Amino acid sequence: MRAARLIKMVLLLQSRPSMTGAELAHELEVSERTVTRDAQALSEAGVPVYADRGRTGGYRLVGGYRTRLTGLGRSEAEALFLSGLPGALREMGLEDAASAARLKVSAALLPSLRGAPDSAAQRFHLDAPGWYQEPKVPKALPAVAEAVWDDRLLTVRYGRADRVVERELAPHGLVLKAGVWYLCARAEGDFRVYRLDRFTAVAVSQDRFERDEDFDLPGFWAERAAQFSRSILRAEVVVRLSEEGVRSLPHVTDRSAAQEALAAAGPPDDRGRTTVTLLVESAEVAYAQLLTLGPEVEVLEPVELRARFAEAGARMGALYDG
Repeated sequence: MRAARLIKMVLLLQSRPSMTGAELAHELEVSERTVTRDAQALSEAGVPVYADRGRTGGYRLVGGYRTRLTGLGRSEAEALFLSGLPGALREMGLEDAASAARLKVSAALLPSLRGAPDSAAQRFHLDAPGWYQEPKVPKALPAVAEAVWDDRLLTVRYGRADRVVERELAPHGLVLKAGVWYLCARAEGDFRVYRLDRFTAVAVSQDRFERDEDFDLPGFWAERAAQFSRSILRAEVVVRLSEEGVRSLPHVTDRSAAQEALAAAGPPDDRGRTTVTLLVESAEVAYAQLLTLGPEVEVLEPVELRARFAEAGARMGALYDG
């Protein structure tokens, strides 16, 4: 533990001109007294750590000293590629590995380039969860992430509509979509997708599986996501849209379905309104989605949905008439 801390201290001092005792204590999560002892230990070991006294003093490396202890370990190198996802790293238990990797890369940079990581971090940030929802971290995530990294078999129990099922999975990849974690795994010879928040129990085996070298996680996910998106569109509505409604339709319903419907539509009528036939998940979902367009949409079919919109319009009109 102390050896790792001493290495981290050297890398911190190598990546910056100097650091105060308080700054080092914060980074290393120790007391300033421990920092003093560690600096003394490094000096006795031949690492030229110099302590400047006084209010503006601190610690620095003398004579351009550079350690060669900057090689990345496997877990650090893998975590580095996820460093733009701090929340995901923390949830998978990889935050420490990513921190060590970034520190080693920073220490290996030329002095003129050492501000690059902070500069990029202050300009670009990825916030994966959607708006208006509190992301929930599945309890199984750290164990599943460990199995994915190590190519270890998983035995999981998960809930279906009417029962709990147990499966042995070969976990090939994790996907974070709109704040929800999914596992892409091989089960009984086929690749399938599982929601982690439906797992009720997870056991990581000591046995490893042979990873399918042809498996392409981004491509697989894109294909399955498209299939799922199309599979739930089981109903059809006919609507008449204003010019503003045409522009807004892809933003309130399934984008691909909206674009296909608009591409197949005929020219606008003499009032500038376009009639489209749109695939939707259900009449209930269509009501919630299309109602956001207000007067920019007129539902023509099915008649039951048209009646709901007419009733909603009447109630809204009564509110504003008062």
